[in-house]
Amino acid sequence: MHQSMPQKITEKLKGVPRKPGVYLFRNKKGTVIYVGKAKILRNRVRSYFQNSRAFDPKLLRIISLVDDFETIITDTEVEALILEANLIKEYKPRYNINLKDDKSYPYIRITNEEFPRIFPTRRLVRDGSRYFGPYTDVQGMRNLLKTVKRLFPVRKCNYEMTEKIIDQSKIKLCLNYHINQCDGPCEKYVSRDEYAETIENIVDFLKGNTDAVEEKLRQHMDALASQKRFEQAARIRDQLENIQIFARHQKVFDPSLADRDIIATALDDEEACSVVFRVRQGKIISKNHFYLQNVTGEDFSSISKAFVKQYYLKTDDIPSEIVTPVPFDDEAEPISAWLSDISGRRVKLTFPQRGRKANLLKMCTRNAKFQLEAWQVQRQHAKEYTAGSVQALQKDLHLDVPPKRIEGFDISNIQGTNPVASMVCFINGKPAKSEYRRFKIKKKETPDDFAMMNEVVKRRYTRVLREQKERPDLILIDGGKGQLSAALKALNEVGLENQAVIALAKRLDEVFVPGLAAAQNIPKNSAGLKLLQRVRDESHRFAINYHRTLRNKQSVSSELDDIPGVGKVRKNNMIKAFGSLSAVKKATVKELAHVEGISESLARQINEHFQKRK
Repeated sequence: MHQSMPQKITEKLKGVPRKPGVYLFRNKKGTVIYVGKAKILRNRVRSYFQNSRAFDPKLLRIISLVDDFETIITDTEVEALILEANLIKEYKPRYNINLKDDKSYPYIRITNEEFPRIFPTRRLVRDGSRYFGPYTDVQGMRNLLKTVKRLFPVRKCNYEMTEKIIDQSKIKLCLNYHINQCDGPCEKYVSRDEYAETIENIVDFLKGNTDAVEEKLRQHMDALASQKRFEQAARIRDQLENIQIFARHQKVFDPSLADRDIIATALDDEEACSVVFRVRQGKIISKNHFYLQNVTGEDFSSISKAFVKQYYLKTDDIPSEIVTPVPFDDEAEPISAWLSDISGRRVKLTFPQRGRKANLLKMCTRNAKFQLEAWQVQRQHAKEYTAGSVQALQKDLHLDVPPKRIEGFDISNIQGTNPVASMVCFINGKPAKSEYRRFKIKKKETPDDFAMMNEVVKRRYTRVLREQKERPDLILIDGGKGQLSAALKALNEVGLENQAVIALAKRLDEVFVPGLAAAQNIPKNSAGLKLLQRVRDESHRFAINYHRTLRNKQSVSSELDDIPGVGKVRKNNMIKAFGSLSAVKKATVKELAHVEGISESLARQINEHFQKRK
């Protein structure tokens, strides 16, 4: 064992079990820095701390930071694989390969309700709902959703719709029924089984299985015609024709008409990009690309495997075959078993080396390389632009040093209620969000922006001087001469007389500088002015969000206090789960019941409370 290893690790290694599972490495702060899985935990975990291990800079770095570890035993290697992927998603460890900003990718959700709804979402709620995605082409996803809602009469309202509520006649027909975009489940114009059939057609459509949808609709149309229900049959006929038109516009890509995902990866030093081509019934129905982070020092095979495990962790659309960019060797069997269990059918992982599939994989690989190169060029341009904007701003404002660190302030209040302030920080022309700060105004009850600005600037730089933190090269105040004067007074009071500070007025983007009565106009096309505008807009956004958060909390307290059984803890849990009071109001009983501390009966009570108010 390694000589410099902490004693507690030495002791814990003796008790690591000989079972499959997951291990988590933590640093001295308790932060998870690496998550891994193993068929035999004891062998894998102990191998990290052997002096005889092969030289690997990344591995040596991880081991040098490990202060503690924990293991989680699973029954099978498949369970370990799933748990590993989930823990990486949750903790986003510094030394695990991760999908970059994957939380921002939207999904299409079909809710688990008696009469399901369909809509885009970025928040996954595991309550039995089905999800399709993630989609990196947001506009393409929206167009697909519009097509679905145009072709299929699915409800668009947000009501809690159960047969009991329908029987009580609490919901009435809306315009969508009258324009043939909803079959009217709220008035029992469509049965639960018929509506469920429509939903299954939508699922098939989203999966690209248009042939199955056409066959079902054709059978339904013939049955209606035989019953002499010609008006309903004509509507199905029109729906069928529209789907056939949509299908004809999709180009046949694979003559075998197989359903498969083709995954390709491109790697260039410290950056990687994976592309997923979804082929259904021989046609490409979507192409999505994903950038990966923490890939430095990782080989191509590890990156490709990590992507596959994370990509299929959340999606419900899994084909019978997945073409991978590398052979998965020992991981192929557990991944195949995991995906087969999710999809309910045998899922095969293949790595073609010749023939048509190999050619398709090569084409997808070219796409991945192109996508990665385009991203690198875009990032390089952004880097050059931000560096240029800092230099331009120095020239525009006649500053002694380049304003590499800019701190911007804004005040947000409505008639003096919940007054707050924000401070954002830009370093080398880019937001440094870890440096952002927000303030509750303490002194003033009336809406006095000047006094509020004075208070916030004084509080900020009193602390900066006391804690000897880095001072900004430039302070940007959102406002005019009055706000600038208030900030200058605060800086003088704390002893920062020579600090560079300006104000940017919203009306004409006029710049006010100390010592000059008239506003200074920077050329509208100047990169320096655009940088100031970005800082100003970001400080405004940050302040507004904080103000809205406080206002929502106050509003929640007043609106939820009337509901028996909803106390402070449950109110906070609901806001944490849904983000705002308006989202709580729109939540269904099932969604509310998933919140910690909210039982199904209380969820129903909360839902009924808001329905009555509506």
